[in-house]
Amino acid sequence: MQSGTQFTQGLRLAMDNGPAWMVEAVRQVRYHVISSDHLFSPDNSTLLTGCPDAPLRSGERRLVVIDENVDALYGAQIREFFACHDIEITVLPLRADETVKQFDAVSRVVDAMNDFGIDRRREPVLAIGGGVLTDIVGFAASLYRRGTPYIRIPTTLIGLVDAGVGVKTGVNYETGKNRLGTYAAATATFLDRSFLRSLDLRHISNGLAEILKMALIRSEELFELLERRGPAVRADRFQGSTGDLAQAADAIVAESIHLMLEELQPNLWESALERCVDYGHTFSPTIEMHALPELLHGEAVVIDMALTTALGTLRGDVDQAQADRIFSVIHALGLPLWNDVLDDPSLLEAALRDTVRHRDGRQRLPLPVGIGGHRFVNDVTGAELRAATELLRRCARNVAQGAPAEVLVGA
Repeated sequence: MQSGTQFTQGLRLAMDNGPAWMVEAVRQVRYHVISSDHLFSPDNSTLLTGCPDAPLRSGERRLVVIDENVDALYGAQIREFFACHDIEITVLPLRADETVKQFDAVSRVVDAMNDFGIDRRREPVLAIGGGVLTDIVGFAASLYRRGTPYIRIPTTLIGLVDAGVGVKTGVNYETGKNRLGTYAAATATFLDRSFLRSLDLRHISNGLAEILKMALIRSEELFELLERRGPAVRADRFQGSTGDLAQAADAIVAESIHLMLEELQPNLWESALERCVDYGHTFSPTIEMHALPELLHGEAVVIDMALTTALGTLRGDVDQAQADRIFSVIHALGLPLWNDVLDDPSLLEAALRDTVRHRDGRQRLPLPVGIGGHRFVNDVTGAELRAATELLRRCARNVAQGAPAEVLVGA
């Protein structure tokens, strides 16, 4: 008791009008990101023993929340896997896309957790689906009994390289992208590229946008790999059907995740608001929400990156040859350079104002410096945005017409 008393006294502050205390604590976070293809093959034990913090044993039970499209394709195989290992599962198929990424979906998951009678510590919820699904389940798990463990099994490329490796959860609120959310690390994320074989190429491109983001701000080597091998790896859906494609797919995924985690780990709770991983996420939340359901998340992000590349070109941070390469790679990866919501200049200015509120009163806008570098600025004006938009409009038109790269940034 003596040591406890001393600790309490150490927190006590002298105040004129009465006692006051200051509490300061550090929260330790540990989670695992584990790669294993064909996760639900009966002879693959990774899901059972691969995570030391969440072993799955015969005779146990789990609540499984699964994207309804994934359930239609893989539900029988998943159920057979758990039956083979004598694990009882309750399955909640859920529609999960940006148009329904609302609190109602979180409530459905919370209801399922409550009906299941989930053990708060020993029965992590399994989330199987894309980034929208894992965001919804993570948010619900963070709320139920103030925190219930969960495990993510992303089934899209954007889930593998972006949504599945951080700690943020969230759903949309009114016109705000991910306006409601929490920081809640999953116990583990299992990465299984075999799910990507059933994705259409547009969704492969959607994930490549987030990979390209990391390349443009952190790694010229990753950009060059995407430039050389990205289109072929995309067409192969990251399945590695030849030795060369397997090597390229492995390198692209591993390096993008490594770069992402390298940036996230020191700043998981976003105490520092100058985050280079916010590249492509200044204007895209507003663009995406106003274009729904036309744009996928990664498509909105890459339009933001194209716009800020144009902005960097006007500022002299990106030269014409570099801009040409960036725009050409975006196009080669099946991603858009333009959406007609950009025709409204007030929309981008409103997006920037909202970003300032989100980033504690400053723009903190990451802009590319060449390929593989970045810097933060706080002085972007409406007139500059309009000029960058007009430059991007010309570039997008030239790309659509198959113009040579050399003229893409020309007036």
